[in-house]
Amino acid sequence: MGTYKKKNIFARTEPPLRCRPQYHKILAEKGPHRRFPLPDKTAEPHGKTQEKRTTDRTGETPGRKPAAQSRECAAKKSEGLSRGKESPGTREWAKAIDELRPEYPLDLLLKLKRMARSVFYYHLKHLKDKDKYAHEKELVKSIYHEHKGRYGYRRVTAEMRNRGFTTNHKTVRRLMDEMELKSRIRKVRYRSYRHQAGKTAPNIIARNFRAEAPNRKWATDVTQINIGPAKLYLSPIIDMFNGEIISYNLSETPNMEQIYDMLDKAFSRNDDLEGLILHSDQGWQYQHYGYRQRLEERNVVQSMSRKGNCLDNAMAESFFAIMKSELLYAENFESPEAFTRALEEYIDYYNHRRIKSRLKGKSPVQYRTLSITG
Repeated sequence: MGTYKKKNIFARTEPPLRCRPQYHKILAEKGPHRRFPLPDKTAEPHGKTQEKRTTDRTGETPGRKPAAQSRECAAKKSEGLSRGKESPGTREWAKAIDELRPEYPLDLLLKLKRMARSVFYYHLKHLKDKDKYAHEKELVKSIYHEHKGRYGYRRVTAEMRNRGFTTNHKTVRRLMDEMELKSRIRKVRYRSYRHQAGKTAPNIIARNFRAEAPNRKWATDVTQINIGPAKLYLSPIIDMFNGEIISYNLSETPNMEQIYDMLDKAFSRNDDLEGLILHSDQGWQYQHYGYRQRLEERNVVQSMSRKGNCLDNAMAESFFAIMKSELLYAENFESPEAFTRALEEYIDYYNHRRIKSRLKGKSPVQYRTLSITG
């Protein structure tokens, strides 16, 4: 006895209509003979409340153009967006569509771009959330301009942390790139070495620039500064402990009076300097008998770099590079007097306000004060 197989009367005997090749042709036919009417595009989807629209006497929605004209104008504006140098991305298209919504129906704009409604609202949400760093942007811009463009993203991040903000340095870098905030670029330094003119000293520092306390290791050097046709010569003394400028002299000529004035200012600030090491290059000023004699009177040990090796005096060279990039090359000085005033303000700023990463986000004076009180 054979088994009886019940026939499924609901099973499809042919593919659904939407899969047939003639489907679009059937839908395109007009007249009462068409089998399947086109869906009403004016009807709202199931489960949504249709918004009431006020219409004028012509039957069109006020503030919007007629349907035929809307399609033509929207298509032209849509084509205009893609004629730029770079093809806009999906987020840029979503922004453009959102700007055109007051003039044209959203469905028409999405249809022209072939963008899904969910994709449009996804990118629209992220466009509105893009300003979540608005407060951080203002703070970054404020710090950047407060320090006259001398801070890169690392120092800006450190300064923000000093003010109670824990923004990641990568975020700060991205925000600075978006606002086109660039730090000053250092230029090639000027070499002041001439020749051997006297007695030299051994290289006691030997690139060990680390000092355990203030006034243990100092560095000095002379650099030339060009202000138009005029030339100035800067000679500072730098404490290797925190990079603080102990004293300096700015002169129109590189002479021994400049060096003596710099030493007198530095020695007057400190009573006990016995055992202090004062490092320099092999410039003729530091080989002079009068310079060596003044160091011996205060029991200061003299140290010199090797000939032609600027890295042996990296502390002084680093300060010159920073000062020139942040001050000299950043502004146009009309006279040597103008630069002299600006240099005085800059050194005060450098000592008291300019933070350093190696000093744990503190300025030289702040770091020295904490080392004494702590």
